[in-house]
Amino acid sequence: MTFEYVLLGLLAMEPRSGYDLRRWLEQEGRFLRSGVHQSQIYRLLARLTERGWVRWETDPRDGRPDAKVHHLTPAGREALLAWAHSPYQPPSRLQDPDFAVRFLFAGMLDPDLPIALIDVELAHRRAQVARSRGRDRAMGFAEPVPEVDPGRARLLSELLHLRGAGEIDAWIDWLEHTRRLLLDHRTAGAAPADPAG
Repeated sequence: MTFEYVLLGLLAMEPRSGYDLRRWLEQEGRFLRSGVHQSQIYRLLARLTERGWVRWETDPRDGRPDAKVHHLTPAGREALLAWAHSPYQPPSRLQDPDFAVRFLFAGMLDPDLPIALIDVELAHRRAQVARSRGRDRAMGFAEPVPEVDPGRARLLSELLHLRGAGEIDAWIDWLEHTRRLLLDHRTAGAAPADPAG
C-alpha cells in the first residue's frame, strides 16, 4: 500500500491540515497505517505538492500559528482515480492494510469498486484455503537441540494452524456478508440501516 493514496483519499473527502491528517490516522485510520509521525505526513504532502497533486493555502488562526490547509488538485483527483481503478493483487498476508485502504478510498469513489475488490480477495482466499487446508503439516525432528520438545512444538504449530484457519474462515465470512450488503445498497440506492445486522 502506498501511503500517498491514504492522504489523497482523505483530501478527496475534505481539505485538511497536516495536523488534521495525523489526528484522523491516529483515530479512525489507525488500522490503515499505524505509527505515523507528523514529519512523515509533512514530507509526503511536500512531495504531493511538487507533483501537482495537492495545493495548500494558509488558514489564519487566532492566537495560534497559521495552518496550511491542503486541497486535492484536479491532477491529484486523476491520480487517485487511476489508483482506485488499478488492479488489486491480494498479498499473501491475510487482512493486509492495502485491502482496507482500497476498500475505503476506492470504494467511496465508485460503488462497483468495493464489490470487485471483494470478488478478487474472495477468489484468492478461497484458493488459498483449498491449497493449504488439508496439507500435510507434519514437522520433522531429525536432530533437534536438547531444548526442543517435539511434542510441544507440534502442539504449538497445530494451535497456530487452528488460529490461522479460524481467521481466514472469519475473513471469508465477513467478505461474503459485506458483499451482500454492498449489493443490497447498490440495488436500493441507500445505506443499510444496520451494517452489523
